[in-house]
Amino acid sequence: MSNGRHRVVVVGGGFGGLNATRNLKDAPVDVTIIDRTNHHLFQPLLYQVAAGLISPGLIAPAIRATIKKQRNARALLGEVKDLDLDNKVVRALGPDGRTLDLEYDSLVVAAGASHSYFGKDEFAEYAPGMKTIEDARYLRDGILSKFEMAEMATDPIERAEWLTFVVIGAGPTGVELAGQLAELAHLVLPQEYRTVDTTEARIILLEGAPAVLPPFDEKLQKYTKGHLEKMGVEIRTGTLATDMDHESITVKGPNGVETIRARTRIWAAGVQASPLAKMLAEKTGADTDRAGRVSVNPDCSLPGHPDVFAIGDMVSLNGLPGVAQPAMQEGKYVAKLITSRTTGTPTPPPFKYFDKGSMATIGHKAAVADAFGVKTTGFIAYLMWGFIHVAYLVGWGNRLGTLYNWARSLWFSKSRGHRIITFERTMVELDENRKKGRAPVVLPGSRPSLADQVDAEEGAPKAG
Repeated sequence: MSNGRHRVVVVGGGFGGLNATRNLKDAPVDVTIIDRTNHHLFQPLLYQVAAGLISPGLIAPAIRATIKKQRNARALLGEVKDLDLDNKVVRALGPDGRTLDLEYDSLVVAAGASHSYFGKDEFAEYAPGMKTIEDARYLRDGILSKFEMAEMATDPIERAEWLTFVVIGAGPTGVELAGQLAELAHLVLPQEYRTVDTTEARIILLEGAPAVLPPFDEKLQKYTKGHLEKMGVEIRTGTLATDMDHESITVKGPNGVETIRARTRIWAAGVQASPLAKMLAEKTGADTDRAGRVSVNPDCSLPGHPDVFAIGDMVSLNGLPGVAQPAMQEGKYVAKLITSRTTGTPTPPPFKYFDKGSMATIGHKAAVADAFGVKTTGFIAYLMWGFIHVAYLVGWGNRLGTLYNWARSLWFSKSRGHRIITFERTMVELDENRKKGRAPVVLPGSRPSLADQVDAEEGAPKAG
C-alpha cells in the first residue's frame, strides 16, 4: 500500500483500534491494522462464553471481515515488539516469527489491557482471569469439569471442594460471572446429574471495597447485592485474597483470616495496561499510573509526538474508566483528527467524553443501569442492557445469533447450548502467556505451561 498517501498504522483490533480504522474509511489515507489475534473481541460478553451461553464466534468476528468493504484498510496478524518513534516504524513478528516493519505517518496504539494481580503475580497460576477467547474457553472447561468431578467424588468433603467457586472482584465482570455460575448450579444442571446435587454448589464473590459494583450508585449496589444473595451467591465485601494454592484460597476480611477450600478460583479484580503503554511512556517521557496506563495529551497524542496517539484501556485521560465507550469515542475522535490533518479541514477541539452510563446484568431478567441520568433496576434495566450490548456487536448475523442463543438458553429451554468441554484442545492452544491475557502462539513441539500441567493433574488429560 505504498502509493505516496498518508500511512496510518493502528495497533490493536479492539474497540478503540477498530473504531479508529473504520472512521478513516473516507479519509485520503491508507490504514494498516495489526493485532496478535485475527478477531475483534467484544469483551463485555466474554463471560457468557465462559458460562456456555453463547459461542465464541458471535462475539469475535474476524477483523478482516469487519473491514472487508473498506478499500483503504488492510489487516495483518502479528505481535508488535517495538515502536520506533524516531524512524516512524512499527516492528512486529508474524505468526511464523518473521519480522514485519511497518512505516507510518500517523500511529494509533490501542493495545488494551490484561490482568492485574496487584503485585501478586503468583496468583495467576491459581486464579485465571478472563480477557481473551482462550481464557473464556479455558474457564468454561474448568467450571463444567468441576461439576463432572463432583459427580464422581465419593467423599463429601472432596465433593464440596469441587462445588465451591470463588470469584475475586465484584465489578461488572465478577457480578455477571457469579450470577451465571448461580444459574448454572441452581437452574440448568440439577436435572442432568444423578449422584451430585448441583444446587449445593457454593458461589462466593469477594470484593475488597465496602460494596459490590464499587463505581455504581448506592441504590444499584444494594439491589445487586440483594438479588445475588437471593440467587444463592455468598457475598463478602471488605475482603481481600491474601494467599491461594491449587485447592484453596486464604482471605482476610472483617472477621479476620480464613482459608476456603475451593477447586475453582476466578480472577476479576483488576487490569494492567498493555506493555506497549510502558514502552510509549519510556520513549516519550509520559507518565504512567498505578495500572500502567500512559498519560496522553487532550487530543490523545503523546508528549512531543503529535503523530502518535494512544487510546482505550491503556491510556490515562481525564480519569476515564477502562471500558468500551471511552475507547470507541477516542478511536472516532483520533480518526477525525487525522482526517482533518490530511484534508486541511479545521482541527477538532480536544477530546471530550460523552458518558452514556454504566450497566451490569446480574441474572435472568435482572440488571442494573445508570444511563442518561436515570438509575434503573430489574427487568427494565435487563432489557436496556440487552439492547445496548446487541447493538454494539459487529454484524447483523452476530446480533441475531446472540438473540437466538439468549432466547433458547434463557427463555425457552433454561439450558446452555455451548457446554462442550475441550480440555485437551484448549491446553494445546494456551501458551505460557495465557494468564497474562496474551493471545497464544503455538509452535510445533511447544510444551504445555505449568498452569496447564496443574490443570491436568486436577483431572484433565495432559496435552499431546
